[in-house]
Amino acid sequence: MTHRELIEAAVRGERPERVPVALWRHFPGDDQRAEKLAQAHIAHYKTFDVDLLKVTPMSGYYGDDWGLRAGYKSNREGIRNYTDRPIKKPTDWRRLRRLDVSQGVYGRETHAIRLIAAAVGPEAHVLETVFSPLSIARTLAGEQASVRYLREDPEEFHAGLQAIAEVTADFVRGVMAAGADGIFFSTQMATTDLVTREEYEEFGRPYDLQILEAASTGLTFLHIHGAHIMFDLFTDYPVHVINWHARETPPRIAEARAQVSTCLACGIDAWNTLAKKPPEAVADEVRDAIAQTGGRGHIVTTGCVMPIDTPEANIRAAIAAAREAR
Repeated sequence: MTHRELIEAAVRGERPERVPVALWRHFPGDDQRAEKLAQAHIAHYKTFDVDLLKVTPMSGYYGDDWGLRAGYKSNREGIRNYTDRPIKKPTDWRRLRRLDVSQGVYGRETHAIRLIAAAVGPEAHVLETVFSPLSIARTLAGEQASVRYLREDPEEFHAGLQAIAEVTADFVRGVMAAGADGIFFSTQMATTDLVTREEYEEFGRPYDLQILEAASTGLTFLHIHGAHIMFDLFTDYPVHVINWHARETPPRIAEARAQVSTCLACGIDAWNTLAKKPPEAVADEVRDAIAQTGGRGHIVTTGCVMPIDTPEANIRAAIAAAREAR
């Protein structure tokens, strides 16, 4: 079976001839130009022969054309440090303009997808990383400020979310036209550490669904980021795959398998196992995850990006354990 066939079988809830596996990371420095970003991802795909290629642009890429400013300081995650945010007062939400996603940073990311998709060809799915409008709002204003706007200035905040959703949907359509097979859709605010369930239903869900509708002709891979997540709020989302930090926050893998028939992408603790423990421990964690799902409707992944200094031997151990599982 090709990589694409393995993923499609998992999405159908089957156990294919081998359990598919996908691992991804940031590429700081290489993510400043489309050609370098493409080269880094193509090399990752060829080196590790992963079954799905999740493209990881620079962190916060979606905000630069709206005035977000950021730079790199050395860190293991490979993300940027935000130095200036465009939302500083409630009325700024209505100042977010409709962007031409064929230009600027969005245009750069679309070009990278075009290069990557052409190099990978039909053998494997290529997914662009796209963030929920509420997650983007969090970056544009700052985490605590965005929660304050949500509660104190909901009308202005809704206006900003709608503007963000329209641009994000345009971007989704653009990258899919450029060759992406779908999206890796990340929501970073669906945690009771930040908002209530009712707040997410009002300020998250309607805008999430706009993005998923734009991606409805492709593969939709949902990532629920963080601890204390509201997993059950997403069980009826129109997505093919659900990914979360299964080793770090509920639900456990077996519990999630009992709740939904949707394909699960999970199994490895990126920071405490993949990056730190010996290869044998990594393989054991993969085998345990597969035992919890029976390998059906399961893609072995981490909960989010793996550290950029993850030992290659551990990456290879994770992939081998998934492919050798019986």
